[in-house]
Amino acid sequence: MRNFITKTVSTFFGVFFITALFISSAAADSSSEIKARMDKRLSQIKVLKVKGVVGENNKGFLEFVGGSKDGADIVEAENSDRAKIYAAIAKKQATSAELVGKHRAAKLATLAVRGEWIQDSSGKWMKK
Repeated sequence: MRNFITKTVSTFFGVFFITALFISSAAADSSSEIKARMDKRLSQIKVLKVKGVVGENNKGFLEFVGGSKDGADIVEAENSDRAKIYAAIAKKQATSAELVGKHRAAKLATLAVRGEWIQDSSGKWMKK
């Protein structure tokens, strides 16, 4: 199980940050700064997912799926960094950040570990 999670995490960051490398240097935060912050939060996010506190929504962001708001600061910071990356990618590809997020959500759903919450394109929440 640990190897599977490690492989999933490696794949997630590999795909995500290959795309993020194309972010313009004019961005307020460099892609390396964003990556470092996201790397630092990753283990905490995994715990929140395993506990069923958060899931991946259909817009490419973390969302609370239960009554608990444990880790709200972590979720807010992660979503803020994701929004910056989506906006930069959208600008580079002449599309919308919303569309970038939706495409990322589809990829995150395929990478989700069994038992994690994901939201389908219609908005329905389910455990993978």
